[in-house]
Amino acid sequence: MQLVFASNNKNKIKEIQQLLPDSIEILSLESIGCHEEIPETAETIEGNAILKANYVTEKYGYNCFADDTGLEIEALNGEPGVYSARYAGEQKDANDNMEKVLNALGDSNNRTAQFKTVIALNINGEQQLFTGIAKGEITIEKSGNKGFGYDPIFRPEGYQETFADLELAIKNKISHRGKATQMLISYLSEVK
Repeated sequence: MQLVFASNNKNKIKEIQQLLPDSIEILSLESIGCHEEIPETAETIEGNAILKANYVTEKYGYNCFADDTGLEIEALNGEPGVYSARYAGEQKDANDNMEKVLNALGDSNNRTAQFKTVIALNINGEQQLFTGIAKGEITIEKSGNKGFGYDPIFRPEGYQETFADLELAIKNKISHRGKATQMLISYLSEVK
């Protein structure tokens, strides 16, 4: 089975490919000749995932899945949420984004947060949504050099380490994207 993963993020593609069975071949946007920036103009994480999946299916005709992820911080009223990638500006710089979060939280005792990933799958004319959530907290300072995005400041529940400290195999089992991807895999194993 061939599926397009509507992403240019090589880190995400690598994570997803490690999770999927060999029977599913992932095509990147680049490999189908999609070089344009797919608009992410929805006001929700779900909406952006749907926009991206629909764009590829409608314009290129492929079965496709797309994800969108946001970090939701309780003390910041759910921010950065749908704006996680560009929280500190359109340059989408992970360090700038983390600094903005740490500065906004200051010395707040409430550091409760969650990562939320929604995967929209368009397959055989139908659409399915899969949502994965990883609960945890924002650390006081960055730790670790694995992962990407906000991983160095997010400590998942039940762990002393941040996502950026954890090996990818462990992160994939407990992460928001890992959970949503497991639901996707379960669904795809029934479709064939």
